[in-house]
Amino acid sequence: MRIHEYEAKKLFREFKIPIPRGGLATSPGEAHRVAEEIGLPVTIKAQVLVGGRGKAGGIKFAEDLGEVRELSCELLDMDIKGYKVESILVEEKLEIERELYLGVTIDGSRGCPIVMVSSEGGVEIEETARNCPEKIFSREVKPSQGLRAYQARKLAKKLGFKGKPMLQLAGVISSLYQVFKSYDALMAEINPLVMTRREDLIAADGVLEIDDSALFRHPELGIEAQDRIPDELEREARKIGVSYVNMDGDIGLICSGAGLGMATMDMIREKMKPANFLETGGGMTRELMAGALRVVLKKGNLKAVFINIYGGINPIHEGAKGIADVVREENVKIPIVAKALGNLQEETWETLQGVGIKVVKETQTARAIEQLFRTLEKGCG
Repeated sequence: MRIHEYEAKKLFREFKIPIPRGGLATSPGEAHRVAEEIGLPVTIKAQVLVGGRGKAGGIKFAEDLGEVRELSCELLDMDIKGYKVESILVEEKLEIERELYLGVTIDGSRGCPIVMVSSEGGVEIEETARNCPEKIFSREVKPSQGLRAYQARKLAKKLGFKGKPMLQLAGVISSLYQVFKSYDALMAEINPLVMTRREDLIAADGVLEIDDSALFRHPELGIEAQDRIPDELEREARKIGVSYVNMDGDIGLICSGAGLGMATMDMIREKMKPANFLETGGGMTRELMAGALRVVLKKGNLKAVFINIYGGINPIHEGAKGIADVVREENVKIPIVAKALGNLQEETWETLQGVGIKVVKETQTARAIEQLFRTLEKGCG
């Protein structure tokens, strides 16, 4: 889960990483007040949980207080990649001499954190990797040892730093790794890390993405993961305990596992278009399955729903009752085709068929999807 820039910078400051003077604002009036306090000119940045906001017009520069109000109004009225701008960060405009990139992430292939630095700050690291890979320097970190001071100094020297500036940069690199480690992050990034004309290093931007599964260890952050999800249906699904991804098709999908869900989605795509990915995880209670179907149906403009569930240790008949509840209560008219196998499958079939759901008792998902396709063809005819 990604946190806002202003939140990341607050954590950076706790670890002695220099950040610009500034403050958060949710209205043009508040932005005006912050600008008066820190002095002009200022940078005004939309606080959204996606990258690329600069290219989308989400960063502005104001030379006077009139511009601060005008540009703040403009930013607070924006929608950037599906995120409504609800707050802006007003900061002193830095006198930039040089821009660097610092980042820490997990290298999945090596199974360890990796620290990356580059002299090409201010652009996306992926772009640098494509165009100038020789300008990126990295260092694997053993989690049991952490990033040693001499390793941070070596990375700073790779960027041509010497003497006091080198030590200052090494300190920022070490501190960024400590932020990454302390908050169970998947990624910590400063892009750009600015060297000013006075040779001060300041984190002009900050990104911190925290592992969702570790949020419970950081109550001090006061963050609920579902509150940071822009899609309403994805937020609702998270609250009931299922994984949901909104898509652009018209076939609703409910599956009892991520692998089964992805395989089913691929097979549906051969002739149709899935409207979503939804997997229920390990449990299939009456309440959970009812909630899952309600989320899927809220998508609207669906042609059908396909359910593919399997019960091993967990019986599936209770989940079937939840599905039947929703079909009756909401008077669902679109076709629902289900393949449900496993523990107490006969009782499950009876419950589903009792509300008009077409049950496919085959073991092969492809045959069940073929049944779904034929059902829709008949409906069109």
